[in-house]
Amino acid sequence: MHKSGFVNIIGKPNVGKSTLMNSLLGERMSIITSKPQTTRHRILGIYNDDNHQIIFSDSPGLIEDPSYGMHQSMNKFAYSSFEDADILLFVLDLYEDYEGDEKVIALLKATDAPKYLVINKIDLDKDGRLDALKTKWETILQFDKIFEISALKKMGLDELKASIFAELKEGPAYYPKDQLSDKNTRFFVSEIVRETILQQYKQEIPYSCEVIIDEYKESEKNGKPFAHIYGTIFVSRKTQKSIIIGKGGSAIKKLGTESRLKVEEFVGHPVFIQMNVKVRENWRDDERQLKHFGY
Repeated sequence: MHKSGFVNIIGKPNVGKSTLMNSLLGERMSIITSKPQTTRHRILGIYNDDNHQIIFSDSPGLIEDPSYGMHQSMNKFAYSSFEDADILLFVLDLYEDYEGDEKVIALLKATDAPKYLVINKIDLDKDGRLDALKTKWETILQFDKIFEISALKKMGLDELKASIFAELKEGPAYYPKDQLSDKNTRFFVSEIVRETILQQYKQEIPYSCEVIIDEYKESEKNGKPFAHIYGTIFVSRKTQKSIIIGKGGSAIKKLGTESRLKVEEFVGHPVFIQMNVKVRENWRDDERQLKHFGY
């Protein structure tokens, strides 16, 4: 008998949703940095074995006060996770009190899908926060199960995975068994470049950038796989373009080197990357640009 289902991971920004999905899959599916609003799109990661297919969904963290049209689109991706879940994983961390978002609580209460409360980063518990958090949430909402984990340290994941497997119903494989995600290689390369921007630049710069891979051309070099990658980094203002490029091109050269190393690890062979920078004024509030960028 073949079992399958959709397991949707929801929660606020920076509570460890992407780290959790990567740990459950054993693949580097979603970009991970210490900065919030890292995941902008809903990304499916697909677990396969002979008798199971689990489609994990990592969605953007829910933003309570959207500042841009882009944030509103990100919230749409996040809220859609309540609609098609066979299992919902509601992720908190020890330092996330989740006050003031009644819409999320209402959606959780309304769903018929099994709901797991997943408390992340328990390895950081030094002062009894974990027990207090569990007590608080048990009074707010009735969860089917509660799991205490550290996605980064891979603590408590075996119990969580075992429960997910036990909850699955008989069903077909919704995707080919060799497929790891609903996104293609270009998408993940763009995410890797954007992750590197988040790590390399400060303040508003990373949040004003969007990365598009214009060309991904596979070939061979010395009889081995090779790829030429050409992309564009879009920014909101001319001053941001000069910061991305840096004095004498030093910053974008560093960005290219760091991105290339990560992409090579991801695809498993050498690549060449060239990134250009273009200005698209206020693209985060431009509906046409947002659609072009996939929002």
